[in-house]
Amino acid sequence: MLKQSNLIHIATIGKTVGIKGDMKLHVKSDFPEQFVSGASFYINTKDKVTLTDVNHKRGLVKLNNISNPEDAKKFTNAKLYTTYEQTRESCHLEDGEFFWFDIIGCSVYEDGRKLGVVKEIERITVSDYLSIKTDETLVKDGFSKSFLLPYHEPFIVSTDIDKKVIDVVGGLDILEAS
Repeated sequence: MLKQSNLIHIATIGKTVGIKGDMKLHVKSDFPEQFVSGASFYINTKDKVTLTDVNHKRGLVKLNNISNPEDAKKFTNAKLYTTYEQTRESCHLEDGEFFWFDIIGCSVYEDGRKLGVVKEIERITVSDYLSIKTDETLVKDGFSKSFLLPYHEPFIVSTDIDKKVIDVVGGLDILEAS
């Protein structure tokens, strides 16, 4: 059995639609291509469901060949999860793109000085921001305990997920203004 910490929430099943067991799919992922007929996802740490029909245009799915709304309703508000491994296999990244779960936990440096560690990523409108827990030595010097840094040029110089290091420019200025 999997642990909840090994799963990524990627969608939520909504209400039933129509009389044939279709359900609304609320996608929480940047990779809608993983939602195809035949794909299976966890709904908890041990149970899976299989998408048996997917209508991307209408945002609808059928689960486990269910063909009536009465049986489908038991899945209303169920969360769909996948594993990190399955995500790596089914989702294509372009050069220079990274999964959020690979960025979380990276140390953030500017000119060799550690600013902090990425705790999470927040999408605000169309931009992604690193939510950074400030390094303790900087907090002792009077800086804020956390700050947001835009995750795009010119702020991000490089990201090395193998070494868990992100080099930035202008991060210290943002931290000082926080």
